Amino acid sequence: MNYYLAIDIGASSGRHIVGWLENNQIKTDEVFRFPNGTKTQNKHLVWDMDSLFENVKKGIKAAFKKYPQIKSLAIDTWGVDYVLLTNGGKLTPCFAYRDDRTQEAINEAHSRISFNELYERTGIQFQPFNTVYQLYDDLKRKRLDVATDFLMIPEYLGFMLTGVKMHEYTNATTTGLVNAKTGEYDKEIISRLGLPTRLFGKLHKPGSVVGELKPEIALSVGGKTEVVLCASHDTASAVEGIYMGGNYPYISSGTWSLLGLKVPNAITDENSRKANYSNEGGVGYTRYQKNIMGMWVVNRLRDELCPEKPFSQIVDEARKSTFDCYVDVNNRAFLAPESMKQTFDNCLSEKPQTDGDYFRCAFLSLAHSYKNALEELRANSGANFDALYIVGGGAKNDLLNELTGQICKLKVCALPIEATALGNLKLQIERQ
Repeated sequence: MNYYLAIDIGASSGRHIVGWLENNQIKTDEVFRFPNGTKTQNKHLVWDMDSLFENVKKGIKAAFKKYPQIKSLAIDTWGVDYVLLTNGGKLTPCFAYRDDRTQEAINEAHSRISFNELYERTGIQFQPFNTVYQLYDDLKRKRLDVATDFLMIPEYLGFMLTGVKMHEYTNATTTGLVNAKTGEYDKEIISRLGLPTRLFGKLHKPGSVVGELKPEIALSVGGKTEVVLCASHDTASAVEGIYMGGNYPYISSGTWSLLGLKVPNAITDENSRKANYSNEGGVGYTRYQKNIMGMWVVNRLRDELCPEKPFSQIVDEARKSTFDCYVDVNNRAFLAPESMKQTFDNCLSEKPQTDGDYFRCAFLSLAHSYKNALEELRANSGANFDALYIVGGGAKNDLLNELTGQICKLKVCALPIEATALGNLKLQIERQ
């Protein structure tokens, strides 16, 4: 029996899941889970990369303890964020995408190359935290003067395990720096922005071998294996993990809702740009999708209103509520507010009275957000569909699924599975 290890890391938690093929189905066993999150340092939101890497090693050790022979492992994480290396190690801090450091950089970057041209070349939707703007801020602050390498988070973790620096295609597309036609870093954009060309290496597709664990790492985790590339952007792996009866739209529902459709080639026309649709790398296709608000608003409300309540009780209270107002949860006010409750209050003419009202409002708001994005998806892609697949944490929310089906007028196929880990494992298994 061949065993494989998927290391799936999100913005709030990480999971180590061992998988194997049995009767043509992937079986899984979660062997380790750890919390993840940002911390505040000098008024900026940053990632603790040392803690993250220590947890990655702990999980690998737990996997080897239960499964002494692991054929390969692969790492996926959220997109956009990265680590800069110098000759002396990593350049700190490692900023988190929710930090607001790019506000000045965006306008300056667009004075060198307009967003219209960026979109035409890359097909990547505008988000203030896109890597292209983060790197331009680094340029302004002269951090790039001393940087020798630029690695996305999974690439950095792979480098720490193997000593090999390798750039992966699907995650690279989230940077806003990859040409949608060539599938490589766009030299014209890099030149126009004045970014150092030395930072942007050749892109490798999922299935490529990174290397063996370094001897000292193998000794500390209790086993030897090779590190390979999956689709290292977690949404790209999640889409690979969805088993559909055809090509239907999907939502990868987590902190964010990633709503999209597989298409053969990037769609970078004006309507797509205006609708803020993105064209991100997939495994032999393009993910035409939109990054919209997800369970972030729900989780922040819970933290603020009722952290002690089990989620099942929250859903029950929301189901009993008759509150029917909703808000535009994609408004920037919901990105990182000090008080999520106050932000809802500010955006509503009628104030919720109970916890159930707030959560019903949040679920309704998410469902209406999905409806708007699906209408744009139909118009821009020309696709017709009567079903919607939902995976990830949000797929476990029966009330949200019901409201989504009613409001979007689609059959909702909710798959409460670890789709990202399944996609990660699938790509490892298929390369054999």
